[in-house]
Amino acid sequence: MEHSKVDYKNVFYPPGGILLWILILLELITFGAALIALAVSSREDPALFHKSRLMLNVVFGTVNTLFLLTSGYFMAVAIRSLKQNNIKHSLFSIKLAMSGGLLFLILKSIEYSEKLSHGITLGYNTFFNFYWLLTGFHVIHVLVGLVLLLFIYFGLKKRKNEYDILDAEAGAAFWHLCDLIWLLLFPMLYLVL
Repeated sequence: MEHSKVDYKNVFYPPGGILLWILILLELITFGAALIALAVSSREDPALFHKSRLMLNVVFGTVNTLFLLTSGYFMAVAIRSLKQNNIKHSLFSIKLAMSGGLLFLILKSIEYSEKLSHGITLGYNTFFNFYWLLTGFHVIHVLVGLVLLLFIYFGLKKRKNEYDILDAEAGAAFWHLCDLIWLLLFPMLYLVL
């Protein structure tokens, strides 16, 4: 495994590379701005936002939070195992991380289906416009993250002993971004308003 190319103590080469972290910062700014807009809009019609929030399934949101946090934990374990050159354990941990992401998507699909069956679509009201746009954009991030994890998994499986850890760290950083975004969305949509 090639560790000599990377200076892990250099701030200009964080895990995954500086460009990835610029992308992550831009994503966080985008979601942050949307959450600020959500908070401002909720002050214009607090009764509507409160009533709409009560229509969300907090149990689903909580379980999905656990799925993503557990998934993020296993991705961190995968990176640690990879750094220790324990490829087999890293592969297993990546599978567990992907499983958490898939479980998140399955439960989110059930939640979406429930909303659609009650006629709660984009355009239903201001709160649900935010709900659909924010959670939909997050789902796209989870899907992209799962594709990245698949590439990492098969790349690692294919090259067993000569895998560049930067690729895995980049994928892990993006995957943790999905966790972080959900940790911002969940309380704002399901608990606070």
